[in-house]
Amino acid sequence: MDLSGATPLALLLLSALSCLVLYLNGGRKKKGILPHGPAPLPLVGNLFQLDTKEMHRSLEKLSKQYGPVYTIHLGSLPCVVLCGYQAVKEALVDQADDFSGRGDFPVFYRFTQGNGIVFSNGEKWKVLRRFSLHTLKNFGMGKSSIEARIQEEAQCLVQEFRKTNGTPFNPLNLVCRAVANVICAVVFGNRFDYEDTDFLLLLDHLNENFRIMSTFWGELYNIFPRIMDLLPGPHHQIFQNFEKLRHFITERVLWHQKDLDPDAPRDFIDCFLVRMEQEKQDPLSYFNMETLVMTTHNLFFGGTETTSTTLRYSFLILMKYPEVAAKVHQEIDQVIGPNRAPCLADRTRMPYTDAVIYEIQRFISILPMGLPRAVTRDTPFRNFLLPKGTNVIPLLNSVHYDPTQFKDPTSFNPGHFLDEKNAFKNSDAFMPFAPGKRICLGAGLARMEIFLFLTTILQHFTLQPLVAPAEIDLTPQCTGLGNVPHLFQFQVLPR
Repeated sequence: MDLSGATPLALLLLSALSCLVLYLNGGRKKKGILPHGPAPLPLVGNLFQLDTKEMHRSLEKLSKQYGPVYTIHLGSLPCVVLCGYQAVKEALVDQADDFSGRGDFPVFYRFTQGNGIVFSNGEKWKVLRRFSLHTLKNFGMGKSSIEARIQEEAQCLVQEFRKTNGTPFNPLNLVCRAVANVICAVVFGNRFDYEDTDFLLLLDHLNENFRIMSTFWGELYNIFPRIMDLLPGPHHQIFQNFEKLRHFITERVLWHQKDLDPDAPRDFIDCFLVRMEQEKQDPLSYFNMETLVMTTHNLFFGGTETTSTTLRYSFLILMKYPEVAAKVHQEIDQVIGPNRAPCLADRTRMPYTDAVIYEIQRFISILPMGLPRAVTRDTPFRNFLLPKGTNVIPLLNSVHYDPTQFKDPTSFNPGHFLDEKNAFKNSDAFMPFAPGKRICLGAGLARMEIFLFLTTILQHFTLQPLVAPAEIDLTPQCTGLGNVPHLFQFQVLPR
């Protein structure tokens, strides 16, 4: 395991305190027939066989020895690893109900306590997901109204890019503001000005949390949460940021309560407040203030980070492969032209652009290990029996890089999503939003945003790197929860 970047004090304390794991995490063993895997050490499990700076790489490497389905021990917690398209499909798609639980994710659980859509389980998750899907649909998710909202925000982003006047800049903050404003309009009922200090601070907290959770510290916290609570390190910043996010959301919920009209809800928060009032006499209701705050956080975090990161990675990839960017520009010119705003209807007439977007998402595999799943009952799987509650790690990166599904998967090639006639072709192994019952709630919105934001930017600008294309580094700055690209600057030149 590569421990560079960890302080000697932190490692010393980790070793000294590891004996607490037996007491704090005891009693987790369950009856069943788990897949074979590397023999764990007492207390620390397979920690020293993993590079916590590239966890998914370590897990994929172990699969070459133990097969596509095996057991790894993260501390004292056994987790079943699924590697490759076939194993992930058989579990998350073919046995979708059995694998629809949310697995342990301590860095999030400390904040959410199992509330919200993403990290709840059982009946609470079913009720909240059903309510959220219905409400988001009523507020335009997947409809022309949300398309217009994205188009409007894309034009705002174009204007901000124009203000750079061809000088180098880092697109991180501008892209985050644009993407966040789309989900803000649905959840909070309004967009924020790009210079709103509260809004900018909120986005800083989101970006910092996504980065830290994708580092050594974030991964180590998920393995030894109680011990890491006692150790110094940047992981503590995650929870400070979470509290600031909680305050931001709670403040806006209180504003909504002051002028709520139950007969005319304005946004997601209003609808949730109406449901809270309807069920206030039910002590078992899942609709309460804490669940509202956590659900809103889930929507905001999920609707901002992965999409904005994908767009930033898109800029890097298109600059590294200028021949690909040139073909996209050509297709935009032929189908859309220089003046009309891109719309979703254009997508079916732009197979190459569509293939490029899919290939970008496959290539970067934004959440390389997905989010952990858990089986909802004692589950027969292949020749094993996974006890109810068993943690499952679906290696989405291994699906996107499966050579049985993609020719030369380590190369960036839009041809992976084009047939012999250069028409767009989908692939069942395309899983950036995770398949099955736990598919990302905002998958449809993300697809719309990536297409409309990217085509609008490329309609107006040529992306100019500050180094030779061959020198552009596509390896992640850090990888854990997500693959986070290196910070970069570029120029946007008017076309």
